[in-house]
Amino acid sequence: MPWRLLRFALSRKYPEPRMFGAPRDLKRHYDVVIIGGGGHGVAAAYYLARDHGITDVAVLEKGYLGGGNTGRNTTIIRSNYLTPEGVQFYDASVRIWQQLSEELRLNLFYSTRGHFTLAHTDAAMRTMRWRAEVNKHYGVESEVVDATGVKQACPQIDLSCGGHAPILGALYHAPGAIARHDAVAWGYARGACERGVQIHQQTQVTGIDVAGGRVRAVRTNRGTIETGKVLSAVAGYTPRVTDMVGLRTPIVVHPLQAMVSEPMKPWLDPILVSGSLHVYVSQSARGELVMGASLDPYEVQSTRSTLDFVEGLSAHMLDMFPFLSNVKVMRQWAGMADMTPDFAPIMGRTEVDGFYLDAGWGTWGFKATPISGKTMARTVATDRNDPLITGFSLERFRRYALTGEKGAASVGH
Repeated sequence: MPWRLLRFALSRKYPEPRMFGAPRDLKRHYDVVIIGGGGHGVAAAYYLARDHGITDVAVLEKGYLGGGNTGRNTTIIRSNYLTPEGVQFYDASVRIWQQLSEELRLNLFYSTRGHFTLAHTDAAMRTMRWRAEVNKHYGVESEVVDATGVKQACPQIDLSCGGHAPILGALYHAPGAIARHDAVAWGYARGACERGVQIHQQTQVTGIDVAGGRVRAVRTNRGTIETGKVLSAVAGYTPRVTDMVGLRTPIVVHPLQAMVSEPMKPWLDPILVSGSLHVYVSQSARGELVMGASLDPYEVQSTRSTLDFVEGLSAHMLDMFPFLSNVKVMRQWAGMADMTPDFAPIMGRTEVDGFYLDAGWGTWGFKATPISGKTMARTVATDRNDPLITGFSLERFRRYALTGEKGAASVGH
């Protein structure tokens, strides 16, 4: 028996410290208040403390840490985007991901698999070539492969897709990876707490006081906190928080559903994505097939899952992999995707002094966790937008200077 396991069995007291602290009381004042205890919120707290020495920080989470979209996604990590802003931003995130387990001293189950975005039409193949050239220009490893290349990477796939949408080729992105979502939140939370940050779970924000165009305080179900800086990182709850400060955004919220199969012996190494079939799939370390599809077409702030989703996604999975017909679906869930018109996030300063926004992540927020935390921490600390996020500012919608990421973000995760 390993010594580490044996010492747990023989010790009368738990021999390791808590994963992260559980402060009992809110202070009356914090230098920074972060609303949202998901990956983005705790990552921002971690980098505020580590990189900028700002430790008088409260992270407020109305539920439990990582219980929102951080715990409801499909954990795909990639940087094969289409716009210069997106490629550079997500590539910086991938580089952090590759060393993050070591930095956080926690196994995040980061696994490089390779990512195939399947093309079923000539038009889709042209788009894949376009994306490949943009990626290569910024040093991101991507290339177009034909149907034979897809078959070699995944021999089990039916290239004809049941005759509905034959696969012509794909954009292959070698650095594509997956990780364990909840461990990411835990690791960042522990690192933040070790540096003095306080994380308050079961603490709901009920209002934000603004006077003279500046944030003054945050009201919660446990009392009022005076602060001059507030970062909102609440994904699908963003409209509720921006209403508190009188800020308008073009964000709309759609449910995004996913499901997993029963565990199977490993057979699917790469990550496969098909925009035409509205499906993406990878196999977890436990052998489950982790599957998702496109957004639900209706605007609802709800995490309810539906039978229609399971039936539709299962049918498309069987188009690609007919042999899965007897495999059971074990569970399903939904998250709330905060979508913007151009499928790029909204990050940085706002017209309300001291109020910072990290939102509009739609279906691609998990992969951005490290770089989002790092850039938002710098933005909050300096009160200037980090250079990497200038293309994601809220005011781009007023200038009609959109960051058109839809072709690389939709379904592609």
